[in-house]
Amino acid sequence: MKRTLFVALMLTTVTLAQPTIRRATNLQALIAHPAFYHLRPVMIVGKVELKDNGELRLSTDSVSIRLIASGPAPEGIDEVRGELWDIGRFGRDDPRLGPLDVKTTFKIDPDVAWPKPGQVTAFVASGVTAATQPPAPSIRNIVLFPSRYLDQRVTLIGQFGGRNLLGDLPEAPGQSRYDFVLRSADAAIWVTNMRPKGKDFELAVDARIDTKRWLEVTGTLQQGRGLQWLDGQGGSIRLAQAPREAPEEVTVHVPMSPPPEVVFSAPTRDETDVSLSTRIRIQFSRDMDPASLRGRVRMSYVDADPARAANEPTAAGAIAFTTQYQPGNRVLEIKVTNPLEGFRGVKVELLEGIAGMDKQALKPFTLTFETGAQ
Repeated sequence: MKRTLFVALMLTTVTLAQPTIRRATNLQALIAHPAFYHLRPVMIVGKVELKDNGELRLSTDSVSIRLIASGPAPEGIDEVRGELWDIGRFGRDDPRLGPLDVKTTFKIDPDVAWPKPGQVTAFVASGVTAATQPPAPSIRNIVLFPSRYLDQRVTLIGQFGGRNLLGDLPEAPGQSRYDFVLRSADAAIWVTNMRPKGKDFELAVDARIDTKRWLEVTGTLQQGRGLQWLDGQGGSIRLAQAPREAPEEVTVHVPMSPPPEVVFSAPTRDETDVSLSTRIRIQFSRDMDPASLRGRVRMSYVDADPARAANEPTAAGAIAFTTQYQPGNRVLEIKVTNPLEGFRGVKVELLEGIAGMDKQALKPFTLTFETGAQ
């Protein structure tokens, strides 16, 4: 049976305004990484179902999301094109929300409290058609139908994307030192536990110089945290030719990824009674370029007394420290060379020039805290 949910024509106009290529992905990825996929045109496959309360839902495996369709939405397994909307990332008066009754559609009262990012999401569809089962594994088919290929050994041909140098995916699975992205015209997947190296070739995971090369990789499909990856342990890798139908300049059309942000720190901002031997940990929302961190981290005391500073070099000076970036969990760890002084204010600064692997700039960040007695 086909049922239809209509919203204002204005919604379709706003949704289709972006001239970027629509990327194939899946519902698990959208729900796990709403900041990355917010307003990015995508295509996913899932089960469309109209609930008894009149709400249209899109689901796959064990996850589900509210579906807002601007036209016919046949119930069943469908191919759905549109955008993820993270309502907390809109302002209350955003014109894109104008055609909708926010209170009824999203079950929130905008006059009481506006949701935080990630709390209320919906998939706004510009088109819904019945889906067909994929005939053979490919990067696109795997990201659209991950459960169909899970734990199976498959062979894929794709363009080398380095360590997410082109911003195709929200984060890395952190399985091995040489994890890299394999991509097609509108989809991408990670390859882990396999170095991009073989007979007569060795590709650089941290430089764009090799992103025009194509590879054939055999491995076992795994997934977690909204990501899919090809585990290359015991598999094979070799150079391949680009398919004839592949766009010559596919990298030009990749939608811009959101810039990286600091999502967590320990100590937290303005925390007091911090241990004198603490290790500062700062976690980012995106994979960072380790080279961009060098020379752009600064640490100092911020409560300098001019009289004291004249007699004590550290009273107003910088603090000696070392840094280590951990790509698996996107954490910068800062270790002080000597214990901090007690009852002092400390400032940690991430300076301009730090960037993600796709060269998106991190906004300068400052963390302040106070030490305790020991």
